[in-house]
Amino acid sequence: MTARALIVIDVQDSFRNHPLWRTVSNPDIVDDVNRLVDHARAQGDLVIWCLHTEPGTGMVFDPSSGQVAYQQGLREPLPDEPQIRKTSINAFTTTNLQQILTERGICDLAICGIRTEQCCETTTRVAADLGYRVTFVVDATATNPIPHWEAPAGRTPEEILADPRTLSAEAVIERTLFALAGRFASIKNIDQVVAEEAEAAVPR
Repeated sequence: MTARALIVIDVQDSFRNHPLWRTVSNPDIVDDVNRLVDHARAQGDLVIWCLHTEPGTGMVFDPSSGQVAYQQGLREPLPDEPQIRKTSINAFTTTNLQQILTERGICDLAICGIRTEQCCETTTRVAADLGYRVTFVVDATATNPIPHWEAPAGRTPEEILADPRTLSAEAVIERTLFALAGRFASIKNIDQVVAEEAEAAVPR
């Protein structure tokens, strides 16, 4: 029975086709997630694929837009790998994710995807509260600068970046790691995940 799962969160065209994508912290997110997926499959771990949807909004997360699809180059889900669609920020509240994990006896999760401080962090927090052991694979996540909460809506990426009150993507990631580490998750990078699991597999 599989004891671990990799959850791939929202690596979808909805983000790539948004103007803010050109400010993304990790333009190589697809390659990084693919490396984790390949490793998880080689280890016999379950891979769970998640897409965010906002039906009826007419925006990039509305399924009718045609943009709620995996980004080009991302590994294709295998027939036995669950695919879920969520309408909440975290991957649990509006899906059967917990049921999938329970049925498969999974206790350990690795989280990757988009965005670092939003869907990835929130999923991590909920998972930890539900009793899962979570690894937050930080370099397999991506996010964008966040405008100041009093800034006007509808500004261009250039205007957002020019505002000194904007929180940089680097600062967003750092704050996420401070909030999660030791409370909700272990913070690791891809190299650490691959090396540690390879070492654990070596007979003593």
